Amino acid sequence: MNISRHLSKLFAVVGLSLALAGCGVNAIPAKDQAVKAAFADVQAAYQRRSDLIPNLVATVQGYAAQEKSVLEAVTQARAQATHVSIDASTITDPAAMEKFQQAQNQLSGVLGHLLAITENYPDLKSNQNFLALQAQLEGTENRIEIARRDYNSAVQDYNTELVTIPGSLWAATFYKSYKQATPFAATAAAQSAPVVSFPGATPAAPASP
Repeated sequence: MNISRHLSKLFAVVGLSLALAGCGVNAIPAKDQAVKAAFADVQAAYQRRSDLIPNLVATVQGYAAQEKSVLEAVTQARAQATHVSIDASTITDPAAMEKFQQAQNQLSGVLGHLLAITENYPDLKSNQNFLALQAQLEGTENRIEIARRDYNSAVQDYNTELVTIPGSLWAATFYKSYKQATPFAATAAAQSAPVVSFPGATPAAPASP
């Protein structure tokens, strides 16, 4: 008799677990983990870029030491981007995410300026070490773009789960501590159409929206 009672309880627990799983009770923590994993990929891509910069600066300095202010700006921006960090436990803090993104965007800007001035140094442009670093940096920028896009997709999926049924019901009961994650926003530069100009020509103004 006791065995039958225990079996009945066991079947009841298993049945309840299956019913809850079917209702999506595990969706919120699962999607939360997906967001954190995607953000880890973003961090790894940014770290790879940061690791390339010292060699890039040293190589450019060997051919363009007179560009001291630009080289110092890159070094300082790298230090700032490395100092302003954020981990997976704080991606639900919009202010922290904005600070992190601003530091990375600042580094992107000065790196772009550094690569632009290298066009003035033919010997540097033909240096094999510089060419290899430039190719690695371009590949890393592509990785960053893809990682950010994948992260934003995971954030959208997770945030949607928190505010739609049945996810919102579980969020209000079992997962009250779970907050919406913060996506990466487009940079200010991405909001404007680029101006294309050629030597000796007057650049045309961007078309009005």
